[in-house]
Amino acid sequence: MNATVLFTGVLAALAGLMFGLDIGVISGASQFIQQEFHVSDHVIESIVSSMMFGAAVGAVGAGWLSSTLGRKRSLILGAVLFVLGSVLSGIAWSPATLIAARVVLGLAIGLSTFTAPLYLAEVAPENFRGAMISTYQLMITIGILAAFLSDTALSYHGAWRWMLGVIAIPGALFLLGVLVLPDSPRWLLMRGYREQAIAVLRRLREDETTVQREVADIDEQLKTPQRGWHMFKENRHFRRSVGLGVLLQLMQQFTGMNVVMYYAPRIFQGMGYDTAAQMWFTALVGITNVLATFIAIALIDRWGRKPILYTGFTVMAIGLAVVGAMMHIGIQGHGQQIFTVVMLLIFIVGFAMSAGPLVWTLCSEIQPLKGRDFGIACSTFTNWICNMIVGATFLTLLNGIGHANTFWLYAAFNVVFIALVFWLVPETKGVTLEQIERNLMAGKRLRNIGS
Repeated sequence: MNATVLFTGVLAALAGLMFGLDIGVISGASQFIQQEFHVSDHVIESIVSSMMFGAAVGAVGAGWLSSTLGRKRSLILGAVLFVLGSVLSGIAWSPATLIAARVVLGLAIGLSTFTAPLYLAEVAPENFRGAMISTYQLMITIGILAAFLSDTALSYHGAWRWMLGVIAIPGALFLLGVLVLPDSPRWLLMRGYREQAIAVLRRLREDETTVQREVADIDEQLKTPQRGWHMFKENRHFRRSVGLGVLLQLMQQFTGMNVVMYYAPRIFQGMGYDTAAQMWFTALVGITNVLATFIAIALIDRWGRKPILYTGFTVMAIGLAVVGAMMHIGIQGHGQQIFTVVMLLIFIVGFAMSAGPLVWTLCSEIQPLKGRDFGIACSTFTNWICNMIVGATFLTLLNGIGHANTFWLYAAFNVVFIALVFWLVPETKGVTLEQIERNLMAGKRLRNIGS
């Protein structure tokens, strides 16, 4: 990998960092926002979930924008929205203003989360493609951790405006970096800019033979146009793969992971911790999330997809069930508090090693070539809608059915997901995308299309 490719990949992956920062920052800020504006839990849920609404809208338009404007210009637009949304969040003069600012950030996230992995896949050499895309996922977890640490430092002053507004600084650096990125060679060829595409590839590849081979490969791939909507209407087998992609994203979101990401201090408050401890334990959640992601990277091509998912959902179900049980009997004493925190961290490990990264991998593997963009767009949209639902209901559940029952509910979801993995999810380890597509279109059961 030459220096130009490495620099390009790191800059594009910073979109993941911005994504993680905006996910994590609201966790520490929400209690101070509630105190300053004197608003209810329902309003806090609206502030938290409004970003996911914006992300859903952004994801819907991201495919058209990345095709029309190009990958680079779409990333530039996303970076501009990141900066605007962060500044507006920091100066928000009312809950309504803050909600609007969060919607702008959501638009940035929806656009960037579609475009950045696509751009990385198109500029990376084939032997480094998986590593570069995995780096993007890792940057999301690092962004979440950075937001938690920033929130912890600023929490001693209750400076929620700085918590939200300081993200404009890395956003501006991201914008400056994206401005110097090359256009995607694949997009240039799609638009007929052949000479520019070859010039970009010569910067990104080591030798002329590789450049000419890759140009020929892209030319061949472009002969297969995307026909996702027509396939969805006409082909029931494609509808099955789209449905599975939607189900996988629903499963990922209803594990309860984003409940912890958005409301960690509130959860630790329910365990009896004061504000300072709440923030430090929230930072520990971020550290655990980052480290456990390496487990998935190490095991995904050794164990296979289904064994990791079985392990992850089982660990998550046990972790949440025990947390619920501790809250039911009443957490008394420092020892029980620490034990409950450890079980919550075990839940985090279960998610970060399984459903977190693997769902995205499977969603891209199960879709046939001609409908891949449409299928991934449907699953991504589902991800944000379910994310919004989770963010908009957690405090209501806590106030309505209690802490213990809320955690037991999410534990039960994870038990159901184990069964769904068994009945519906294929094992795709070591199987080519072409073979998966042939099995799907031949009418094999979904769980068998990877065989």
